[in-house]
Amino acid sequence: MSEGYSFKGQPLAMPPGYDDQPMNTVRRVNPEYENIKAWISSVGASIAMNDLVGNGLSDGVCVVDTRTDAVVVTYTPTAPDADRFTPFVLDPVALPMDAAMAPTGCTPGDYNGDGRMDILVSYWGRTPIVFLAKSGATELSNAAYHPVELVPHESPDGRYHGPRWNTDAIYVGDLDGSGHPSIVVGNYFPDSDVLDPNGLKNTTMNTSLSSAVNAGGDHVMQWLGGTSGEKPTVSYVENKKAIPYADATGWTLAIAGAELTDSGLPDLYIANDFGRDHLLHNISTPGNIRFKTVKGERTPTTPKSFVLGKDSFKGMGVDFADINGEGKFDILVSNIDQAWGLEESNFVFVNNSESRADMADSLSKGVAPFTQEAADYGLAWTGWCWDVKAGDFLNNGDMSVVQATGFVQGETDRWAWLQEMAMMNDVLLSTPKMWPKLTPGSDISGHNVLAFYARSSKDGAYVNISKELGITDDTPTRAIATADTTGTGALDFAVARQWGPPVFYANTATDRGNALDLNLYRPSVDEASAGSGLAGLGAPAYNATVTVKTPSGTQTSQLDGGGGHSGFRSFGVHFGLGDHSGATSVEVKWRDVDGTLHRETTQLAPGTHNLMLTDTIEEVSGR
Repeated sequence: MSEGYSFKGQPLAMPPGYDDQPMNTVRRVNPEYENIKAWISSVGASIAMNDLVGNGLSDGVCVVDTRTDAVVVTYTPTAPDADRFTPFVLDPVALPMDAAMAPTGCTPGDYNGDGRMDILVSYWGRTPIVFLAKSGATELSNAAYHPVELVPHESPDGRYHGPRWNTDAIYVGDLDGSGHPSIVVGNYFPDSDVLDPNGLKNTTMNTSLSSAVNAGGDHVMQWLGGTSGEKPTVSYVENKKAIPYADATGWTLAIAGAELTDSGLPDLYIANDFGRDHLLHNISTPGNIRFKTVKGERTPTTPKSFVLGKDSFKGMGVDFADINGEGKFDILVSNIDQAWGLEESNFVFVNNSESRADMADSLSKGVAPFTQEAADYGLAWTGWCWDVKAGDFLNNGDMSVVQATGFVQGETDRWAWLQEMAMMNDVLLSTPKMWPKLTPGSDISGHNVLAFYARSSKDGAYVNISKELGITDDTPTRAIATADTTGTGALDFAVARQWGPPVFYANTATDRGNALDLNLYRPSVDEASAGSGLAGLGAPAYNATVTVKTPSGTQTSQLDGGGGHSGFRSFGVHFGLGDHSGATSVEVKWRDVDGTLHRETTQLAPGTHNLMLTDTIEEVSGR
């Protein structure tokens, strides 16, 4: 199964002197959490790859490093000289910050539609900040960004007075078909002083290990407007009725989306710790975001937790991918499935609809036509799992799956204590001091290794080939980003580690198939600057869905605006074509800047194509 795969692990360039500073291995926490500070310190690492400089290659990187609580902007080891810059720490400068805050995610995106890549940073201890790229900036540095609040609030004394959100998941997409990106913020702890050693006693834990709904939950931020310039702006307002309230209060760790029907609108999967995940069917209209909860159907032989929307597992990561090459999106979900620990199961929800119209009919009736088949696919049991990303790294038409793993690393195994807690009365769970002591030195699944699953040519099942690839470092991993960083059709990936340095894996396979890579744009609001400074050819065509047909079958993918646990793939849409070298039938479905839905089929040769999507498809030249 490992035949043909080859990756070279490399460090990322960090800011000058960065590695000389003290590196933390645990967080300062609210005194109420002191006895479980290792647990509280178990998340926060994030990574993303995208085209930050506007040159057409997704070789820019942003990293949240928990060792320093810094957001670092850098480049991949594969970046050409023209895309390199002095790595720097992204600093909100004048916006109020305090010691009770820590970044947990960095999501590139064009939030004001001016063709420049901005960065959304989420936190524990405050609401997210959008770092908007300035129109006059010609090279990347902290000065190239103007930070603005995602959730406006007053600060008459220079201190933070907004809500204490504790965010672990971000999804970005055109939710209402308006032609602009909205944002779903998934919070874990309720608004509280989690990281404040002098904080209020306003802390809590989950009220159940299987059905908790007392968390920070999910906030849908609807796009209102944006401007370009030296002080660019973007405006969002929270739509509190978008998600049914009963399904918006979970302990959210991951969110992903994809268009399951022909509506041109992304449906969402929300992965919650300690309780039910939710598949939300998008029934929005322009300016009015609305979701309807749908669930799978149970048969006499189906365990309840294997029914979509009825599980009691610990949702940690999610990705939509066409893993069978049938032109339909399936759903990969990470859970906790540690042998001799908590042996649940990952999910592979296979799309059983006959067509997108059939899917639309089922969802309209509240039924999600998916069956859980992780064991059959060889993806059921990995360890303590987090972010998950699928991609075709050999360009042979088969998806591989990369999965982040590991929880708390230490010397003393505390699984027995955790198992005792699992049998504790739910009434006691919400009190942090009733939890088993988990301080530095404790170990719970702390030596899992990043999993790389390749598909077997014999039976189609997946096999973990990390060891064969030389991936053996057991530092807990959290987030995964994928991108074609060289424009050669080779899909690379990067990984964020919890309490360890990030790592980039360059795809060095020598026998890859042909590939089709699409950069999909809409005209930006600053068309005159397109292709100059930090501006790319246009604004990303959020949620554009692409279906390709070759003699070997049909594949579908999308421009993923950002989703998962805390790792974010690039905006490039990548297809492996195997030995097919002729023209490929490519159907693109997109919303234009006014929100009008379009669909067009064209013929494209293997390689990289820049497509401008207006009311038609036009291929344009890059820089």
